[in-house]
Amino acid sequence: MFSLDFSLLVGPQFPQSIKRTPNATSFHQQFHKVFSTLRSSLRNPIQIKLKIKMEEAHQLTTWEGYVDWRNKPAMRGHHGGMLAASFVLVVEVLENLAYLGNASNLVLYLSKIMHFSPSTSANIVTDFMGTAFLLALLGGFLADAFFTSYIIYLISAAIEFLGLLILTAQAHIHSLKPSPCVLLNTRMPCQEVDDGKAAMLFAGLYLVALGVGGIKGSLPSHGAEQFDENTPHGRRQRSTFFNYYVFCLSCGALIAVTFVVWIEDNKGWQWGFGISTATILISIPIFLLGSPTYKAKVPRGSPITTMFKVLAVAIYNSCTSRSPSSGVMVMDASLTYTTETSKGEDDIAKEEVPNQTPTESLNCLNIAAIRKPVHPLLRCTVKKVEEVKIVLKILPIFMSTIMLNCCLAQLSTFSVQQASTMNTKLGSLKVPPASLPVVPVIFIMIVAPLYNHVIVPFAIKITKTEMGITHLQRIGTGLLLSIVAMAVAAVVEIKRRRVAVESGLLNSTDPLPITFLWVALQYLFLGSADLFTLAGMMDFFFTEAPISMRSLATALSWASLAIGYYLSSVLVQLVSQITRAYGQTPWLFGSNLNHYHLERFYWLMCILSSINFLSYLFWAHRYNYKSTSPHN
Repeated sequence: MFSLDFSLLVGPQFPQSIKRTPNATSFHQQFHKVFSTLRSSLRNPIQIKLKIKMEEAHQLTTWEGYVDWRNKPAMRGHHGGMLAASFVLVVEVLENLAYLGNASNLVLYLSKIMHFSPSTSANIVTDFMGTAFLLALLGGFLADAFFTSYIIYLISAAIEFLGLLILTAQAHIHSLKPSPCVLLNTRMPCQEVDDGKAAMLFAGLYLVALGVGGIKGSLPSHGAEQFDENTPHGRRQRSTFFNYYVFCLSCGALIAVTFVVWIEDNKGWQWGFGISTATILISIPIFLLGSPTYKAKVPRGSPITTMFKVLAVAIYNSCTSRSPSSGVMVMDASLTYTTETSKGEDDIAKEEVPNQTPTESLNCLNIAAIRKPVHPLLRCTVKKVEEVKIVLKILPIFMSTIMLNCCLAQLSTFSVQQASTMNTKLGSLKVPPASLPVVPVIFIMIVAPLYNHVIVPFAIKITKTEMGITHLQRIGTGLLLSIVAMAVAAVVEIKRRRVAVESGLLNSTDPLPITFLWVALQYLFLGSADLFTLAGMMDFFFTEAPISMRSLATALSWASLAIGYYLSSVLVQLVSQITRAYGQTPWLFGSNLNHYHLERFYWLMCILSSINFLSYLFWAHRYNYKSTSPHN
């Protein structure tokens, strides 16, 4: 590999006079001259060539830009791959079990144990879950900018464990909870939890939210980083990982909404919180077992800083270029980058990166790439400008998914409360209302492998494309299913209230003579929507985002869920206030769900989801995938 050419060793400066020098005394001087020239020649072209070849060999054996858990270069064949991702999938089962074991049933804990009203309980749950998912942005940002995703997971798991420990202690110690009460009058609710006990409750909840956010923001990207994106096989493996990531989410949710919820309803909430606490603790050593196989992306500094710099420079240059006193600014369409191979090398040791021309899309940002910025720190390369364009292009897709997650928020709030007013028996078995999510969970666990091993290969044969079904097609399918789900939910609520009126139980808390399986229909459709959209979003954001901000981009999937939960809370409050001010009977008010007009709220959600779907079609049609662009 490292063959040497003698002519290169000697070079053109080899002194030819040595052949013509008969004097022995001058031979010594000539020898030293030859030796010094030879040494200088070796220091220049040959050393550099050897170094380049060694660097090429090093790149073939290491994952460039990745390190192992000891912060050493990650090695190909030793780090990464499906084995490393498998540890991530197992950990996700445990993490989601710990989170959903409480979140899915939390609305009943708040209303029955902490004595909050149904609407207040629903808002507390949506705020808690929304905060947890929104904090995924913080976890993703830290993983991109300062720490590896490996470190972020360990810190976040420890924080979630602490929060669950606080909730377990409060559920176990009677003096830390409000006194039990018997609800005799449905219009006179029990006394809510006081300030001190409420502070302990919210401290535990939001420590859990902080831990969950860090895990959700780092774990999916950590698993996706284990594959080689430069090969079709690696990209297909990454897509498979995201499918099975959603599958593992469902596995954890299945145990949470069946076993853990049953424990909470029949043995006590302290046992439910205790199981979640033990589960997140067990997940930490399991994650550590995979340490020798992991590769983690080296943090590259704050991607947010780059975005703001490009936007600020573009605005500044646009303003100054229009000023009569300023000169004409020339666009740096032929901008080149140089990277030094070592400190102090000559120009031959510098390697030029090929020219790159700005794309025409969002050309208002191209003005940021100028030859002579006002300050060297404000220099923006074409590459950075193009990365910012990619981020701006995916934002409308991100915004279009928020309404779907607003619909999903109902599964943890009003849908659970609907089921709690109905007959929850299946034969001799009494099913806890919070176990209703088992319907979409089982459906997802069946469809996810079927999608990956049957639907995708069939689509690849039909479409002759690498992935078969595009990310945007998957997301769009989920949005369409959410519209159907809200329509079904409205029809089911109309039927439930009709039964309450006809049976004379409108003002009663007794179970209605209608099976809770009717509510399972909206769970089924919303669960299907979640399957298509969540995996599609994570794969889409990770694939399309610049490599320097992939953890943050993947966290957008959870941020969409968070904003959806917040939007649900806002909609509930707005609907309650508006209908109270302009209507005879408020839609969403009181402690008895039978007095609500929940079907009208569901129809409103259906209409808003339809408008959102039309907006999504507009943006999805205009979007060009990064992989199809000649500039990427």
